[in-house]
This record gives sequence, structure tokens and C-alpha cells, in this order.
Amino acid sequence: MKKLSYTLLFASGLVFGQFFEKGKVFTKQDTLKGSNTEFRNFWDVKKYDLSVEPDFEQKSIKGNNKISFEIIKDITNPVFQIDLQQPMKADKLEGNFPIANYKQDGDFIFITTNKKFKKGEKYTINVTYSGKPTIAKKAPWDGGWVFTKDEKGNPWMTAADEGIGASIWLPTKDIWSDEPDNGIIMKIVTPNDLVGVGNGRLTDKKTTGSKTTYTWEVKNPINAYSIIPSIGKYVNFKDTFEGEKGKLDLDYWVIDYNLDKAKKQFEQVKPMLSAFEYWFGPYPFYEDSYKLVESPHLGMEHQSNVAYGNKYQNGYLGRDLSGTGVGLNWDFIIIHESGHEWFANNITAKDQADMWIHESFTNYSETLFTEKYMDKKSSEIYVQGIRNLIDNDIPIIGQYGVRNEGSGDMYPKGANMLHTIRQVINNDEKFRQILRGLNKDFYHQTVTTQQIEDYISSKSGIDFSTVFDQYLRSIKIPTLEYAQNGDTLKFRYTDVVKNLKLPIIINGDQTINPTEEWQTVKLKKSTSVELSPNYYINYKETK
Repeated sequence: MKKLSYTLLFASGLVFGQFFEKGKVFTKQDTLKGSNTEFRNFWDVKKYDLSVEPDFEQKSIKGNNKISFEIIKDITNPVFQIDLQQPMKADKLEGNFPIANYKQDGDFIFITTNKKFKKGEKYTINVTYSGKPTIAKKAPWDGGWVFTKDEKGNPWMTAADEGIGASIWLPTKDIWSDEPDNGIIMKIVTPNDLVGVGNGRLTDKKTTGSKTTYTWEVKNPINAYSIIPSIGKYVNFKDTFEGEKGKLDLDYWVIDYNLDKAKKQFEQVKPMLSAFEYWFGPYPFYEDSYKLVESPHLGMEHQSNVAYGNKYQNGYLGRDLSGTGVGLNWDFIIIHESGHEWFANNITAKDQADMWIHESFTNYSETLFTEKYMDKKSSEIYVQGIRNLIDNDIPIIGQYGVRNEGSGDMYPKGANMLHTIRQVINNDEKFRQILRGLNKDFYHQTVTTQQIEDYISSKSGIDFSTVFDQYLRSIKIPTLEYAQNGDTLKFRYTDVVKNLKLPIIINGDQTINPTEEWQTVKLKKSTSVELSPNYYINYKETK
């Protein structure tokens, strides 16, 4: 193969800036990973047809991925970028179109062509791969493959790669904005005494010699980091849920000695689905079923393949993140990770910087589940309690185009932002219809922050743009300073973005519209002013 000139590739109209955030430098490599570059923007992935065979002793994997795609604009002699992170390597690459040459450079495979491509044409690239993938030190947070053993010493293998990317093991177009529209087929090859569990539905099981191949199919679009094989001593049990779109198949895969525990703990799935279908609309993947798969790590929201590792107990590994006791009434991983089926898997952010779309709504789903499962007062206690987890270190929205997520505050702070917006709307049914509308109108789509902001403002009839700026793009929390003198209340905001429009309901039925200037208002009640704790703002009484 001819040696490619990547200096020319990088200079051919693509600008690679370096961004600085608290000492972090983003390079052209980050841009290649996180941006819809000229090597990506002319083709759209339609399907992945992949296989994976892990070797427990060697901590290695091998397989192939046939990438089906469509050309979305006329282009001559383009360069394709396929992502495959070191130390994984491409052993062979073929296409059903003329390939001049290809080269693996760092975490990328660049494919040069001598051909004119027309919009609407469809092709495939087939990559055979192998190697020892990145091993997770603390899955699921750092990302990588997990090669461990269950309590009886049997091999147990899986991966978790939301942050680092699916390309740590699988050659893909590893960008959130391009999901395979027609889903995936995944073949998992295991020793005969182990079971391979993937996304979607099991369509075939074939044993040849000492190995068994499990074939799984997903019919819906799927984000690449959700494509996860799990291999272990699994047993299966099933159930069904009568939901808004009819019968939903429930499929559970757990380590054999945990079967009885799982049958009891997973009784929480139906109340969860009932609550989330009420708030968010129908489960988004009826065609692919709902599945919980026991994992050697805490859990992840893998689409139609939710990883569960909460050790069959309520709370978050037995403790309540809110510190209020409310969170001990349900299993955090079942509720939170399943909430992602709506926000992350149905509605997916185009860029990792907008990951709040996944985590803020899903964190708030814990509150909404509590309200439906228990009562509204308990849900309010819970969401107020998780404020103790907020750091206000950096903004929630990260740097665009470089696979950079913002503050972990996207979880508790984002949830409290949504709870605050709900108070301003002051109509729970309208708020519910907005949540359902998001999942209907952006069904199986990738979106931007601006789309979500505009949708909520439009459907509520309230301009929330400055509220989003306040909580997503700054680390300041509004403070309402106030002083009461009989039936007169003096008030103003401090620590706010410019022209913040965040009205507050006081005394249960009177609305004030604070600004940074002092204002006064006559109270309908002369008793001490009642300030709701449901707004995520600080209150400061002054003289």
C-alpha cells in the first residue's frame, strides 16, 4: 500500500483548533474523533453487520464489521475515516467500490478512493479486526473491556465505552450524530459453556465444534456506544408488559446462581415501564424488546440491553444518593438506566458536549418515577436532596467537536433545572405533554441542545432561553434577595446571567418576576412570605 500524506489531508480545508479548559488541550486527534469532518460528512451509516469473539485468557478479541452506508452528497475522490482505537488493528479491509489504498494511523483508518460518488448510492466497507482492547480500570466510568470472573470462577466479559467510544474495540463511524438507521446484526462467538448476549432479539444460535455463535438483531437506529456484547454463565427468563403500543417482551439474562434474586428484584421493571410510559410516551423499542443483562460493573444504558450490576438491592449499591431515604424504595440502576431508553437512546445528542440531554432528563426520571410509584411529596424531597451532589465546578455543556462532556452536574443540577422549569410552567399536564412530545417529535433522532431548548420554550409558551443559559452555561445559582415589611415585599436577583427571566410563585399563588433591580410588590397575604424549595435558587433575607 502507498503511504498516505496526512499533512495534506489535515490541510485540505479542515481547521484543527486547540481549545483550553482548565488546563486541558484539545488536539486535531480530538477533532477527528468528535467532529463531522470532511472524512465523515458525505456518507450516512445504514447498518452494522458485525461479529465479535473474545479470548478470555489472552484478553483479546477478533471479528469483523460490514458497514453499509449511503452517499449523501456528490463527491469525487473522497477519503473515508473509520475509527478503530489503538492497540486494535485492522487485519483486512474491503469495499464493494474501488479502494486506492488504506492506512491505519493512530486511532483512525483512512481509506482513499479514485471514484466519483453520487448522492443516493449505497456501498459497504468490511473491516476484519483483532487485538487486545483497552481494559477498563473502573468500568463503566473510564471505559473499556472487562475480563473478570463471576463468584464461581467462570469467565465474565463485556464492555462499557460511552465516553471513550465504541471504536476501542469495534471499527465504526464513531460519532454520536450518525447511528445505523437500519440497526445492527451482531454475532457473538463463545465457548460452548458460556452464553453471548447482545442487543435486540436473539435470532439464531449455532454450535460448531467447541464454539457457539449467538446472533442478535436490532431493527431500530442505535448509538454506537450501546452496541455491547456480554459473555458469561447466563440463564434467561422472560415476561411481558402490556404497554401503550401493545405487548412488550421483557427478556432477562442473569448469572445462573442469581436467578432467584433477579426474579424478585426485577419485579420493579413493570412499575418502572408504567411510570415512564405515562411521563414520556411508549417505550421506544418495542420491536427490539426490553432487556436487563447482569453485568460485572454497576450498569449502563445499552439500548434494549440495559446493563445491571446493582447487586439486587434498592438504592445505589444500597445507599440513597439523595440522602433523604426516598431513594431506598427502588433500585437505582433499574430506574435510571432504563430511563435512558427514552433520553439517550430514543433521543440522542449529536455531540458529547450536549450529554445533558441524556443525563439531566434521565436523572429527573428518578423523580418522576418516585412521584408515580410513591407520591409527589416524596418526589420533591428526593429532587431537593440530590442538590447536595452539585459541585458547580464547570458548565454543564462541554466543548463542541472534540468528544468533550461538561460537568457531572448534568445529573443533579440538570434534574433540578428541569424541576424548576416545571414550577414555572405551573401545569403538570402541560409539562407531561412536553416530555411525551419530545419523545414523539424527535423519535429515533439525534438532536442539538438548541432544538431541545426551542422545543420546550415553544410548547410551553414561555421563553426559557435565559434559564437554560443560567443552568447549562454558567456555574452561578440565582439568589433571590428579599425583605418583607408587613404586606410589602422587596426583592431582586443576584448571581444571574444577563436579563434572566425566571418568575417565581410565592405564597402558593402569587407570581413575581425578579430582575437584578430592586422591586416591591404588595402581598396578597400579610403573613410571612412562603418561598417554595422546588426552585433551584438560593433565598437570602435582607433588611
